[in-house]
Amino acid sequence: MRDCYDVVIVGGAVMGASTAFWLATNPDFDGSVLVVERDPSYATASTALSASGIRVQFSNTANVRIGQFGLEFIQAFPDLMEVDGDRPGLGYHPGGYLFLANTDEQVRILRENHAVQRAAGAEVELWDADKLKWAFPHLNTDDILLASYGLKGEGWFDNTGLMMGARNKAKALGVDFIADEVVGITREGNRVTGVTLKSGAKVGAGTVVNAAGPRGGKVAAMAGIALPVEPRKRTIFVFDSADSPEGTARVNDGRLPLMVDPSGVWTRPEGRYHLVGGVPDPDVTPAYDDFEPGYTEWEEQCWPALAGRSPNFEALKVVRYWAGHYDYNTFDQNGIVGRHPEVTNFVFQNGFSGHGLQQGPAVGRAVMELIVYGGYRSLDLSDMRYERIAENKPFLEQAIV
Repeated sequence: MRDCYDVVIVGGAVMGASTAFWLATNPDFDGSVLVVERDPSYATASTALSASGIRVQFSNTANVRIGQFGLEFIQAFPDLMEVDGDRPGLGYHPGGYLFLANTDEQVRILRENHAVQRAAGAEVELWDADKLKWAFPHLNTDDILLASYGLKGEGWFDNTGLMMGARNKAKALGVDFIADEVVGITREGNRVTGVTLKSGAKVGAGTVVNAAGPRGGKVAAMAGIALPVEPRKRTIFVFDSADSPEGTARVNDGRLPLMVDPSGVWTRPEGRYHLVGGVPDPDVTPAYDDFEPGYTEWEEQCWPALAGRSPNFEALKVVRYWAGHYDYNTFDQNGIVGRHPEVTNFVFQNGFSGHGLQQGPAVGRAVMELIVYGGYRSLDLSDMRYERIAENKPFLEQAIV
């Protein structure tokens, strides 16, 4: 490890690893990069504990285009991440996403979102209850007013594979990764000049990138910057169905999608099993080290929604469960990307509120462009700028799962 780096990235999961990858592979950048990761096992990283989905069904154009690029990145992954002949794949499963609405307000949101998605070139259809029942015969559609189904560009993949592929490629190209924790950031006026590590080491920095996930608000505070990002706990249950409906669909070669019920409960197949999760009530801020699953959510929330939506989900057995953290943006549930307007060498990639894994490739590229070129050259993510918080101008994302 050097005494000083051109770029110090705080956090080495999917956001930090992606940014390191893009910097390392850009011939226009010849600087030094350090990635500091507090937990190199990634046992509690949001990346590793996510449901690993990618979609284009968002409510704003930036997130739709980020999802479109994410799929391109996944498909090109073996070529991009090749190291010494090893070409890692991500096992992409094109299952699609299915959003269901049973109130007038939910219908309005689906229609508004659909207009945005179609304008961005996403292949998404709106279905009435009859079309929904034909496509997925196992579903109870009596209460459904409208459904939104992604024909292409949506599914799930190997979450840790994406992170580790980017990490390994960046390391092979000279990026330093260390197992340590940033406990302080040195600031002189409107510039950050370095970081202090838990080990006691002090490292100078030309630019500091905040890729700390749910701890992003805590890291920003070290630099005297307020950031409305905090953890939110989400529990995922793996269950076995006595009569699984996987394979019964009349679309997409029989594959079931990730379905988002009007209740907010979502479910998708995973091999012979299924995953399910929802939003806890109340949705409180947990301690950073609190990963105790919300056990009661199965009986109180998940199973009732599943059983009510399909007779195939009445006889179920939970086989596993875990809890992870969203890096939740309390302001507008959307990513915060870009330089601080005053402390301009402090860069955010925070607050993705549950869709950070799929957005890592595009956001990492965007942060690289800001560092190397001083502006965006691919996707324009200026709507995600930090300044919107001080201006009280939310860039709201309505399609949070």
